[in-house]
Amino acid sequence: MTASSLPLSGKRALVTGGSRGIGAAIAKQLAADGADVAISYEKSAEKAEAVAAEIRALGRKAVAVQADSGSVEGPKRAVEGAVAGLGGLDIVVNNAGIAGGTLFADQTVEEIDALLNVNIRGVLLTTQTALPHLGEGGRVISISSVLAHRVPFAGVTVYSATKSALEAFTLGLSRELGPKGITVNLVKPGATDTDMNPADGPNAAGLLAGTALGRFGQPQDIASAVAFLAGPGASYITGTSILVDGGIGA
Repeated sequence: MTASSLPLSGKRALVTGGSRGIGAAIAKQLAADGADVAISYEKSAEKAEAVAAEIRALGRKAVAVQADSGSVEGPKRAVEGAVAGLGGLDIVVNNAGIAGGTLFADQTVEEIDALLNVNIRGVLLTTQTALPHLGEGGRVISISSVLAHRVPFAGVTVYSATKSALEAFTLGLSRELGPKGITVNLVKPGATDTDMNPADGPNAAGLLAGTALGRFGQPQDIASAVAFLAGPGASYITGTSILVDGGIGA
């Protein structure tokens, strides 16, 4: 397949939190499908540059932008860096997020603020800053969680609330951007083998017991769903959520 025949040929994408895990897999899959890709990262400069190097090895443009998604300035920095490095923007993937595993009664204001700032405000500000750069056929894709609608264990109350908020944001924004030909969708991963939630971690057995497939997902599983939503085959899909959870909700 030639570069010009790839589904995302000529497209320019920003993946926030793209230095590792699910974000890195998404960035590399979009590049494999033909897109030039910018990734943002908070601290992992070396890992971010390694992902960018892999993308360049595919013959695509790549840029790594240091930006804290939890700060007021970070989202603007990420978008402006992507536009400057790629020459424009067509796809925004709001992937950056943090988790919290503390009972709500014990959470500090600082912990709650961190979850709200990264998981909700960061998504809103990144998307808002990107909107002037998105045209017909643009894509906004956010990464939520199966815990947005199903909370089978204690300790993730605020985290789940932040991910649930992204569903309402997706629905509302899809109405606003539909007339402009821009789609807005959500991907909701289940248990996925990453540094944040390893398949051999202390909670793995309980998570596996709830899945129909009986295994953890891989970052590539999430990346494939995002790439589909970013591509031409999903042009009539907007305001919806795709579960990639191994059947945990079955």
